[in-house]
Amino acid sequence: MTLHDSPKHNHKHCVNTALAMAQQLCLERGVQLTPIRYQVLELIWASHKAVKAYELLEQVKPLQMAAKPPTIYRALEFLSEQGLIHRVESLNAFIGCRCSNAPHEQLLLICKNCQEVEERTAPKVMQALSEEFNDAGFIVHSKAIEIHGLCSQCAVQL
Repeated sequence: MTLHDSPKHNHKHCVNTALAMAQQLCLERGVQLTPIRYQVLELIWASHKAVKAYELLEQVKPLQMAAKPPTIYRALEFLSEQGLIHRVESLNAFIGCRCSNAPHEQLLLICKNCQEVEERTAPKVMQALSEEFNDAGFIVHSKAIEIHGLCSQCAVQL
């Protein structure tokens, strides 16, 4: 059983909240959440698994026959710039951001079994890292940590 399937997780509410927040943030920022951008965001939020660009293209094509890779990449770039999604570098894929209303650093927990990705803010971890960087005199431009392992649901099944 994955987080998505868990009786504690109302995924429909999760998706609706994320999409409503995206619409509100774009309105406040004066940027357009075009139909294709909205559709890509909705497809990313369809599960908590990271989605690759070409998987998104295959899902969009039946609805938008003219969609090509640049269409998807432009939508992903916009959604990323607006903080509505995150790129999971190690998977070359994307997930929806559950904290898009505020700037934050990323700690992504990636389950090797069910493939779901959980975003955590982990302020204590990020603070400890910041102190290490300061001690080293290292200037950080961005901070994202990806940890691969087993989620709590998959770990219980061992």
